Amino acid sequence: MSTMNNAEDANKGVKQGTAIRPKGLESMAPLVCSVEESPDPIPAVVQGTIPHWINGNLLRNGPGKFEFGDTHYNHWFDGMAMMHKFQMEKGQVTYRSRFLHSDAYKKNSERDRIMVSEFGTASMPDPCKNIFQRFFSRFETLKPTDNGNVNFSKYKGDYYVCTESNYMHRVDPESLETLQRVDWSTFVAVNGTTAHPHYDPDGTCFNMGNSYGGKGCMYNIIRVPPEKTNAEDTLQGAQILCSIPSTNRLQPSYYHSFALSTSAMSKNYVVFIEQPSKVDMMKIATCKMKGKAFCQAIHWDPKLETIMHVIDKSTGEASPVKYYTKAFFNFHQINTYEENGLLMIDLCCYDDGQAIDIYSLQNLRKSGEALDEAYKSSSRAFPRRFVLPLHVTDDTPIDQNLNTRPFSAATCVKKSNTRIFCQHEDLHGDDLYRYGGLEFPNINYELYNTKPYRYFYGCGSRNILGDSLLKMDLNDKTLKVWHQKGCFPSEPVFVPSPDAVEEDDGVILSVVLSPSQNKGTFLLVLNAKTLEELGRANVPVNMAYSLHGLFKASAS
Repeated sequence: MSTMNNAEDANKGVKQGTAIRPKGLESMAPLVCSVEESPDPIPAVVQGTIPHWINGNLLRNGPGKFEFGDTHYNHWFDGMAMMHKFQMEKGQVTYRSRFLHSDAYKKNSERDRIMVSEFGTASMPDPCKNIFQRFFSRFETLKPTDNGNVNFSKYKGDYYVCTESNYMHRVDPESLETLQRVDWSTFVAVNGTTAHPHYDPDGTCFNMGNSYGGKGCMYNIIRVPPEKTNAEDTLQGAQILCSIPSTNRLQPSYYHSFALSTSAMSKNYVVFIEQPSKVDMMKIATCKMKGKAFCQAIHWDPKLETIMHVIDKSTGEASPVKYYTKAFFNFHQINTYEENGLLMIDLCCYDDGQAIDIYSLQNLRKSGEALDEAYKSSSRAFPRRFVLPLHVTDDTPIDQNLNTRPFSAATCVKKSNTRIFCQHEDLHGDDLYRYGGLEFPNINYELYNTKPYRYFYGCGSRNILGDSLLKMDLNDKTLKVWHQKGCFPSEPVFVPSPDAVEEDDGVILSVVLSPSQNKGTFLLVLNAKTLEELGRANVPVNMAYSLHGLFKASAS
């Protein structure tokens, strides 16, 4: 095993500002293949020590089945949702998994073929229908999937699995059984939502969803109250806090998540990032007729700027000031907080919109020189900070940097009363280029989300999927690294220790897969301060690489 506590040698042989282009990459094909579910608990074999204070479940979600009969999915985001649970109690670990019994999963299973279109795969007309029925089915509208394969989320104390459509499913976090399908559009007028909600300390939840109508596309901020009114309550009381019109009525931005900020002062803000990855609504309207998938309607326009919209969370009013920067693509935010009249937005940014395409199953299953070339041609995500001045008035000087933070390289310059142009600062040193950038960021969310913070964690990517775990110290932009050759860790999840005093007092949990080893799955537990391994729990199963999840603490 190779565990690097500090990236001391990371700059050796690394050209400044240049991500590495490794050769001889290990094939990840076994990590994106169909696997069997394990509904009954399987005891894990523990090596080292799992701290006894960790009592709860690490819940993970991601694609786990990539074909039905002789029909196959095209994109990693298409696979049928599989839920995973690693239960930790008094130093022992058990594992179980189940497929989400969505309507998409049930329809596909009944016919043993792909019946429901997904992000990167269009369903074909049912061969059991006659020629006229198959012809006219081409003119039906593209129906959203309910294949909730992206994340676990929590609303009003209940657990749900979700994707980016208007459907999510309430599930039992203990047995992983599918309980109830919930449609967002029953409660608020949206056509889809993100799989990355944000939470206030009282449990109030915020999400975003698009809507399409006579006024074109709108981006909607949604607020869900924290408490149930009765036992059957799901999203009752959800309200649209604010609606933001798309800059281009027929080409809204594709977005995977959004940013939320709450300051120590009275004002709280939601930030929406309108990026140049565009969804062509005319192509969406003809997808079914042309046999095209949703992702084929998304395109990257590098000529456009990225626009940041700031909304006052207490009033729902969008600021008339818009914040512009050069084109970038973003899947995930790290943190957002307010300080001294400035809003800090920390993101994992790509310089182009190729990130969606690189996750095609064709790319992920490549090997040898073809895999090396696919990696070489793709862009990497790097952590960046944008600084937004909140109190811009007619008297604010033009063409002057409004970022008053000492030692900050970010700039924000007023160009007019409604336009601020921003340039980012890097939240990393040159050593991060050695590890292929950073994605799937995580922080001590419970205590430091929306607040000034020092540390964040993520996956380094010297392959298309993450192959290391990283800890970034924002004070000096230095790294700590966990890496083991042949291992691919999932998104790190921070769990604070019960007697935590400092921000990084706790552990990092990650599910690690080994494509060259049959049934080489283990739950990794790292000291969050040092990234030194405390223990691992080996599980004799094959598991597909998962996307997102959370830790659910046991009731004390």
